[in-house]
Amino acid sequence: MDVRRASERYKGGDPAAGIESWHALSFGPHYDPDNLRFGAVIACNEEHLGPGAGFDEHPHSHTEIVTWVVSGELTHRDSRGHETVIRPGDVQRLSAASGVRHVERNAARTPLTFLQMWLAPLEPGGEPRYEVVRGIADSTPYALPEAGAMLHVRRLAPGERTAVPVAPYVYVHVVRGEVRLEGEALGPGDAARLTDEKDAEAVAEGEAEVLMWEMSGF
Repeated sequence: MDVRRASERYKGGDPAAGIESWHALSFGPHYDPDNLRFGAVIACNEEHLGPGAGFDEHPHSHTEIVTWVVSGELTHRDSRGHETVIRPGDVQRLSAASGVRHVERNAARTPLTFLQMWLAPLEPGGEPRYEVVRGIADSTPYALPEAGAMLHVRRLAPGERTAVPVAPYVYVHVVRGEVRLEGEALGPGDAARLTDEKDAEAVAEGEAEVLMWEMSGF
């Protein structure tokens, strides 16, 4: 198990424009040849947008983009005609496939924090697709077969335990609260990368929200 602390993330964004970004893997100008990907995960960015701030229209291709709002509201618009507002508890997925452009913005009057995870597809190309699952229930897995991956959302009560999926690669990210995983205390923004682990278990120290990516090989 490889633990990566929130404080170890690469800082990016544009503070003057109200954008603060924290990258868990090599991203943009923050190039790290030893941290390019883990399993299918090629990016895990924590984004903070002030009111009115956002990312102007920009392109993506050959990437599965999954967004999880921590607090606030994210307004999404893309070149395929989708216009949506994403709130905490929703899972947003954009399959960029052969190419799509989109805008992401905080159109509200309150700060926005969201986690955006990029996964590499098993096969490039295809038609772009978009989906939002509203208020996904605890313990309901979200399948991403295009990347050979499954997202598990866990909202834990104090002292509650949850099994970590058994898979070639598992990426565990703590959204809020604190959990103990294999003897390691993980707080908000901390992550653990597990390879071929069996019988791993996370225990909530208090109320906690955890995202776990279960992934096949690549």
